[in-house]
Amino acid sequence: MPSTSANQIGYVSPFKLRKTIVERKRMVQEIMRQQTDKVPLIIERMKDERFLPLLSHCKYLVPAHFTVADVMQIVRRRLQLHPDQAFYLVVNEKSWVTISMTVGQLYDQEKDEDGFLYIVYASQHAFG
Repeated sequence: MPSTSANQIGYVSPFKLRKTIVERKRMVQEIMRQQTDKVPLIIERMKDERFLPLLSHCKYLVPAHFTVADVMQIVRRRLQLHPDQAFYLVVNEKSWVTISMTVGQLYDQEKDEDGFLYIVYASQHAFG
């Protein structure tokens, strides 16, 4: 499997393909048992994205009261983006994200059957 260093522009298979649903559900159950006030996120680069680097890891735990804007700041910092470099977050590869919404609200509306909230990031170029 390729390295997932933050500087790499290559491709890494999605988390859902690397772990079975049973493994993913077990992970979420353990997280929720230990961290009741946190939301389990999987943040990955959009498949066709060519301008933004990969994150060093895809699993994140964030407080439910964080806003999507807070998550965007985390992603921006981890990607080491220039302040004027735009990127977008998309939930479940279909829904645009409102930045004022809390992660807890977003989780309640959009969590996957395995219990993770899946978010992909992309530059404006990925959307044409």
